[in-house]
Amino acid sequence: MSKSPTTKSRALGKVTLSEVAAHAGVAPMTASRAINQPELVSATLRERVDKAILELGYVPNRAARALASAQSKVIAVLVPSLSNAVFTAVLAGIQDALDPCNYQILIGNTRYSDAEEEKLLFAYMQSNPDGILLSGLTHSPRVQQMLATSRVPVVSMMDLSPEPGAMSVGFSQVDAGYAMTRYLLDKGRKRIGYMAAQLDERTLRRAEGYRKAMREAGLADPALELLVPEPSTIALGAELLGRMLAKVPELDAIFCCNDDLAHGAIFQCQRRGISVPEQLAIGGFNDLPASAWMKPSVTTVGTPLYQTGFEAASLLLASIRGSEVAAQRIDLGFTLMARESA
Repeated sequence: MSKSPTTKSRALGKVTLSEVAAHAGVAPMTASRAINQPELVSATLRERVDKAILELGYVPNRAARALASAQSKVIAVLVPSLSNAVFTAVLAGIQDALDPCNYQILIGNTRYSDAEEEKLLFAYMQSNPDGILLSGLTHSPRVQQMLATSRVPVVSMMDLSPEPGAMSVGFSQVDAGYAMTRYLLDKGRKRIGYMAAQLDERTLRRAEGYRKAMREAGLADPALELLVPEPSTIALGAELLGRMLAKVPELDAIFCCNDDLAHGAIFQCQRRGISVPEQLAIGGFNDLPASAWMKPSVTTVGTPLYQTGFEAASLLLASIRGSEVAAQRIDLGFTLMARESA
């Protein structure tokens, strides 16, 4: 005697949607709607279905749901680091925007590597994501090809795309780098160095802004720049400042590409008895939480990290739904946080 589908499912240890519906006392279609489109079902019915799911230990079949609805309810997100507080703040904004819409997030750590980004995107495209969130604007030819042929909506984060029709959320890294350098110049500093690590595209765009301000002031000098490919750390900031001072003893200000390096530079000054900002002004970037509590507190560029993630995910959702959006290029701006170090 052949087994019924329910018996087969039980033998495999799987609870079916029909069993959930029967347990909740609703039709299978209602149970499906409560899971996939909860906003279309009354709170009472949602509670009954949720209770049945909990009691039976039901796990929805996402692959089957995607085939039935032509939507995977998955968003792929690629960021260059999962340990950097900058990107954890961005991810928090993304999650808060997507959670109410019942989307799952595939998070990939590219480790600032084109090859890793290619590998992750290739793997995630096999899950048929409804949309993709990418960090930055510069990608390898293979990534560009995959994105172009997939026709999946893509939003770039952390910078503003000049491409017509491209969706992006963030701020101008060049303008932010220019603003910090201009601030130091306006304070009367002339030998202003630029110290950078990791050398990702955002760091290099900040360098463009630095050079623009220095050229306009007639003070540009390649000897004032120290850019290294190593991962950014506080310890590296201390080391690099030592190297900068050995190379340019008359340095009177330093613009660090991020707050980690700025913290290290301040610690190095304290070890050497260099007064900040009297002898050496120090500026950072991204306004990490510790920067306001350092002694001296760090003058830095405040960037809208959480808002970038939230607005980028919201823009992507609107595109997935086919909704009309007010702008495809959302400039959230930045804030120069003038504190004690400069």
